[in-house]
Amino acid sequence: MRLKQYLFCSIFFSGYLLSCAQPVSNTTTVNQTHNMDNKQIPAGVTTDTAYFGEGCFWCTEAFFQRLNGVYEVNSGYGGGHVANPTYEQVCDKNTGHVELAQIIYDPKVVSFDELLEVFWKTHDPTTYNQQGADVGPQYRSVIFFTNDMQREKAEQYKASLDKSAAFNKPIITAVEPFKNFYPAEKYHQDYYNNNGGAAYCRFVIRPKLEKFEKVFKNKIKKGVE
Repeated sequence: MRLKQYLFCSIFFSGYLLSCAQPVSNTTTVNQTHNMDNKQIPAGVTTDTAYFGEGCFWCTEAFFQRLNGVYEVNSGYGGGHVANPTYEQVCDKNTGHVELAQIIYDPKVVSFDELLEVFWKTHDPTTYNQQGADVGPQYRSVIFFTNDMQREKAEQYKASLDKSAAFNKPIITAVEPFKNFYPAEKYHQDYYNNNGGAAYCRFVIRPKLEKFEKVFKNKIKKGVE
């Protein structure tokens, strides 16, 4: 089945009413049910790390936190030339950085191929520097690979999708060598978990998660509602 026939199409490729780059309230509403980051890696587990940029990192973080085999997801900035940038600097579009999710996972439980599947099915990889109402180079679609295996799999997957005409337009996702990663400010971490009542969470992230959890129900951590 073509990707454009997935349930996602109605929500991911439609116009959004809200933008990620908006003032953040000092008041947070913690949603304990969706505190999915374990933060503790069991002894003897060897992890790998993936770096994906697919628009607002609040959304990307929420998706990957829910995958079985993912131990930690950190929101941050990467690929640019400014050390330790602030959110405001990145939003000014002069740092070269992308909003990234750093995904620490157990490759014996969830493969890089499966992470790529989630990556391409949770955003529109055909729009240049834009995801819905979020516009700017910090929202570009990109995979930063850390080794030859990640590069080869990302390039093969991308070529296969283009060949199958899965999307109506060519995929513009960049596959680039990892350069750097700077964690975002504390208030960006676990954003959906801690701000479930905020407008962006209710009207943008939550509907996406509902679709995501239905499509990937066999790969979601136990206890997720």
